[in-house]
Amino acid sequence: MNLQASFDFDQGLTQCLPRLRRFAHGLARNAADADDLTQLTMERALKARAQWQPGTKLDSWLYRIMRNLWIDLARQRQRAAKVEAPSEEGERIGHDPRDAADAAIDLARIMRAMEQLPDEQREAVALILIEGFGYREAAELLDLPIGTVSSRLVRGRTALMAMLGEG
Repeated sequence: MNLQASFDFDQGLTQCLPRLRRFAHGLARNAADADDLTQLTMERALKARAQWQPGTKLDSWLYRIMRNLWIDLARQRQRAAKVEAPSEEGERIGHDPRDAADAAIDLARIMRAMEQLPDEQREAVALILIEGFGYREAAELLDLPIGTVSSRLVRGRTALMAMLGEG
C-alpha cells in the first residue's frame, strides 16, 4: 500500500468510526458490547489493511468486517451457553436461595421455639447444632456423660421439629 493509500485508509477509519459505533450498537443493543465490537472491528481492519483495495468503499468493507465478527461472536455465545452456566449462577454459590426476609422470618421462628425448650435441651441444641461442637466437646463443656448430651440433643431436636411443624 503506497503512502497516499495508507493516509486514505487511516483517514477513512477515523471518519467511519462514529458510524461503525452506531452500527455496532444496533447489532449488540448494549453499549459495552458495542464498544467491544467496534474495537474488534478496528483491530481486524488494521491487521487486514493490506486486503483493502484503494478506490473501493472503505465503509462497506468495515461494515462487512463488523457484521462477520458479530455473527462469529453470536455463534460463540450460543455454543458457550450450551456448556456453561450463566455467571449469575456462580455468584449464588454459598448463599441462601431464599429471600433475606424469608430467612429472617425462619430465624425468628426458630429462636422463639428454642426459647421454649428446657435449659438442658437448649444447651445441647445450641452447642451441637448451632455452634457445631462435637458430642465429646459438648459433653466436656457441660461436664456431662456423652450419652446424656446425646439424649438431650435428641429430645431437644424432636421438640423443635414439633414446634416448627416439621415432625
